[in-house]
Amino acid sequence: MTSAFNAPIPPEQSLIEYPSQFPIKVMGAHVEGFAEAIVSIARQFDPSFDASTVEHRPSKGGNYLGVTITVTATSREQLDELYRTLTTHPMVKVVF
Repeated sequence: MTSAFNAPIPPEQSLIEYPSQFPIKVMGAHVEGFAEAIVSIARQFDPSFDASTVEHRPSKGGNYLGVTITVTATSREQLDELYRTLTTHPMVKVVF
């Protein structure tokens, strides 16, 4: 059964114009390999992703790292799958 929450949004009702640059913030433990893992995921969904554009922001206590990636969004489906992949990664705590 399809609910209203997972029904496709018609392109004319989307608030995002495709293609566009779309920033995504990802938080995880401040450990070696975290930022690289996020970059790897970004490249799976945006082959032209430029790792030099990644922004890093450690938490006040230094235990967590916020990483902002900006991908070229080409469709709602691409963004949904990217969010799903990020949120299920074991190093990721929060995606927004």
